[in-house]
Amino acid sequence: MVLDKLGESLKNTLSKIAGAMIVDEKLVNELVKDLQKSLLQADVNVKLVFELTTKIRKRALDEKTQAISKKDHLVTIVYEELVEFLGGEGHKIEPKKKPYKIMLVGLFGNGKTTTAGKLAKFFTKRGKKVALISTDTWRPAALKQLEQLGKSIKVPVYGDAKSKDPVKVYEAHKKSLEKNDIVIIDTAGRDALNDELVKEISDINKAVKPNESFLVIGGDVGQAAEKQAQMFHDTVGVTGVIATKMEGTAKGGGALAACAVTGANVKFLGIGEKIDDLEEFEPKRFVGKMLGMGDLEGLLEKAKDAIDEDKAQDLGKRFLKGEFNLLDMYEQMEAVKKMGPIGKVLEMVPGMGSLKIPKEALQVQEEKLRLWKYIMGSCTKEELENPEMISSSRVERIAKGSGVTQNEVRGLVKQYKQSKKMMKMLKGGDEKSMDKLMKKMNRGGMSGLKF
Repeated sequence: MVLDKLGESLKNTLSKIAGAMIVDEKLVNELVKDLQKSLLQADVNVKLVFELTTKIRKRALDEKTQAISKKDHLVTIVYEELVEFLGGEGHKIEPKKKPYKIMLVGLFGNGKTTTAGKLAKFFTKRGKKVALISTDTWRPAALKQLEQLGKSIKVPVYGDAKSKDPVKVYEAHKKSLEKNDIVIIDTAGRDALNDELVKEISDINKAVKPNESFLVIGGDVGQAAEKQAQMFHDTVGVTGVIATKMEGTAKGGGALAACAVTGANVKFLGIGEKIDDLEEFEPKRFVGKMLGMGDLEGLLEKAKDAIDEDKAQDLGKRFLKGEFNLLDMYEQMEAVKKMGPIGKVLEMVPGMGSLKIPKEALQVQEEKLRLWKYIMGSCTKEELENPEMISSSRVERIAKGSGVTQNEVRGLVKQYKQSKKMMKMLKGGDEKSMDKLMKKMNRGGMSGLKF
């Protein structure tokens, strides 16, 4: 997850509240101290950390509640203040005009062109007709890079490799661009926001008249993001920020907090190198994941992208009836794989994010899924449709064909039978059996789940 270390620190802090006998001033002070330490380690500005934790401490000591327990109220205060700290409600983009023009600005090395491609993919997945245009006449490879990205997602790309005037490049393709729902304009950068870049951006800004002007900034710059965001915001009227390079960076917290302070709210996060590694920044969902509360909305979005809705409903009915076979299990596994690594998916499940599941355990599960795919590839159609017929001699043949051990083949068959048994328990409402299953899962953590 983005900001892994900060998330882990915050979860540990909240676990102290859960384990406390009483909520008193001593506990609140310990909580504040832990929060300060966690945020400072994530490179958040000292002044901002002090302001945030002062508000949390004041609310924790002054507010009274009858509706929920003191522990839950304290967790709620931390959650609410962190959400407000990172931008509040968030600001979704709702394109109403056609074409809706989004201009990307920023310095060299922050990934503007790559982000343009990711943004185009984001909107095409939502049914929008998108076009890309490069007005970067400074970097020779900019247009070629954008063309490659456009080709990979089947989006038209416009530009002129010979022109040295960004405004003329835009004006030359203006009529073609107006046929689209959304137009994304990639602009040139520099090593610093100098007079030359300011003039160039101002000129293209006047010609384009964008509905949104997004500053693309690397999350790895940390607290320096505040100065950069403020300068662009004051100079060219930035309406939002796209924070890139957010995967695993220690300084990501500093960048997010710094941008929120300037008023140029973060709209998207770049969380990897793949074209799909861009997500809308919604403080509530972001903080929820960091605190181990999950992100059910995000999980449903990923599931919708991974599997057809009608197929999912049909598969769900078959699972509940206990009629599923290895082919159905294979489809389910493929859908989970499309949703991303198991660790990231589990973070979105409410309650699962707070479980301290070792990364090694998650890697074992990923490896199991990979091996099971090979095993199923060596099964006959009849065996996949009726796994009960897989005898010892068949196990031996399947193992040889898939290059795995016989125990690994038996492990898949065992998993199938356990899953079928679990579904029968759910259908039949066998409370004692389900209670045993839940206790086993709680005792064993990830190992109890037996993927």
